[in-house]
Amino acid sequence: MTEPFQFKASDVKVEKRETVFQGFFRMDKLWLTHPRFDGRDMPVFTRELFIRGDATCVLPYDCDRDEVVLLEQFRLGALGRSQSPWLLELVAGMNEDGETPEEVAQREGQEEAGLTFSRLDKICDYLVSPGGSTEMIHLYCGHISTEDAGGLYGMEHEHEDIRAHVVSADEAIAMIHDGRINNAAAIIALQWLELNRSRLREGKQ
Repeated sequence: MTEPFQFKASDVKVEKRETVFQGFFRMDKLWLTHPRFDGRDMPVFTRELFIRGDATCVLPYDCDRDEVVLLEQFRLGALGRSQSPWLLELVAGMNEDGETPEEVAQREGQEEAGLTFSRLDKICDYLVSPGGSTEMIHLYCGHISTEDAGGLYGMEHEHEDIRAHVVSADEAIAMIHDGRINNAAAIIALQWLELNRSRLREGKQ
């Protein structure tokens, strides 16, 4: 049986690359080739690539109250589907140059929900849509108190309009099972919480 990962980035040859759109986001077009699993070379082909920086997402969790904070806001990508385009999501933001994911987590926690995380537990890093986007998500569980959480937040100059909801962990997990929460970061984080909740509530690292 052949082992996976026999190829590396250096096996990909980019013949040409150009930026075809530069606006709020950027799109590049690439002409490239790479070896095939059967030993032949792939003919040169083109792909469009959505250039988007890495982002950090955090599930705010209160171990004592067994509650999470979820953010409700409008998302253009959900418009036109048979659901509300206002989604329940995690605290999230784009990583700026020179920032660590942990610094982004704390900044966005304040801006989007008025929260400061006493501890950040790493969940995972994952590629959002590697078939056409460069974005990587750095995902965390952030420890908070929900005692005074909730309310309206967001940076008006960035056209953000956010309502922070305090929700029981049971209800949040139920919402991923019945489809009310259907965005990847929230699903992954809440499933991680479902697996690690007892450990967290017992105070174990």
